[in-house]
Amino acid sequence: MSAYDVGLLILRLVLGLTMAAHGYNKFFGGGRIAGTAGWFESIGMKPGTLHARIAATTEMAAGLGLAVGLLTPIPAAGFVALMLVAAWTVHRPNGFFIVKEGWEYNLVLAASAVAVATIGAGKLSLDYALFSGTGFYDYLHGWWGLIISLGLGLAGGIGQLVLFYRPPAKV
Repeated sequence: MSAYDVGLLILRLVLGLTMAAHGYNKFFGGGRIAGTAGWFESIGMKPGTLHARIAATTEMAAGLGLAVGLLTPIPAAGFVALMLVAAWTVHRPNGFFIVKEGWEYNLVLAASAVAVATIGAGKLSLDYALFSGTGFYDYLHGWWGLIISLGLGLAGGIGQLVLFYRPPAKV
């Protein structure tokens, strides 16, 4: 075990469990799915209930997947899609900095997940335990990790925005 692998494990756990906690909160926190659905409707993501469930499920699955390092580019793509939609629908008008509710945090989460997918999940991951020594392992890091995480993530996020985002009318 190397410091490199421990460092990747720490990064995956913090990123992944943070994202999973957001999903858990959508399902079981204060407003639950109904409250999240109402908020999604108010920002233009319609139908709200569908998007609340999609967001909560994706946050939990992508978060846990990245945390354990399972098929790492796929959960990283989930981070990209989620953070792109959040940045565009909620944070974009507020500028870059998070102190003004800007999109800085969204960028950091998405870019960090893509970086992990590019570097690879490391030896302390399910990717390594299940797939090292196979040809499939090559698709879970390196250029393939970058292409899969960024490509699928951008396609998913942009697709969701094009199909479902209807900005609320300015009053």
